[in-house]
Amino acid sequence: MNRRDCILALLGTAATGVAQAQAAAPTLLVLGDSLSAEYGLAKGSGWVALLEQRLAHEKHRFKLLNASISGETTSGGLARLPALLKQHSPAIVVIELGANDALRGLPMEMTRENLRAMVRLSQTAKAQVLLLGMQVPPNYGADYAQQFAAGFAAVAKEQKTALVPFFLKDVADAPNASELFQSDRIHPTAAAHPILLNNVWPALKRLLP
Repeated sequence: MNRRDCILALLGTAATGVAQAQAAAPTLLVLGDSLSAEYGLAKGSGWVALLEQRLAHEKHRFKLLNASISGETTSGGLARLPALLKQHSPAIVVIELGANDALRGLPMEMTRENLRAMVRLSQTAKAQVLLLGMQVPPNYGADYAQQFAAGFAAVAKEQKTALVPFFLKDVADAPNASELFQSDRIHPTAAAHPILLNNVWPALKRLLP
């Protein structure tokens, strides 16, 4: 074997090793809406991309799959989830949905039932689940706001799954909140996404092997 063939063989062996390592790594699936889909942000600056970097930095071997879509509701997430579970067999599923249900005025019980169904599907597929809780602004009415926030906690308790009580903590309720949102006052800026990751990380880390 000449030198060129030796180099090609070594490269081929290395590529095969990388592919096998990636295939063996468990999958972490993020199922979310625009808050997780980098809406209005430069690619790679959202909290999911930052999570991928942190996993690698802390030597957690996971293949991260971001299946988030801007405008997604819990109904849309529920419709897409079975195929994602079948195709990718994730070890962990992070569910970040519900905000668009509130924006569209959808019934709270429907949102709660969709979240419950997504958790059950994931658990049946042998995945651990982390549910990211959401809250709505005060102008929705105190009663609605309380019931909406309570829905996430209720589902997490019923299904015995991990929960981040408020995904937008220290962003939506920060003293400088106006500086942490884009001009639409709905989507966080890139500067806010490290905060979002810090909200998720403690609960997610407890699920990692």
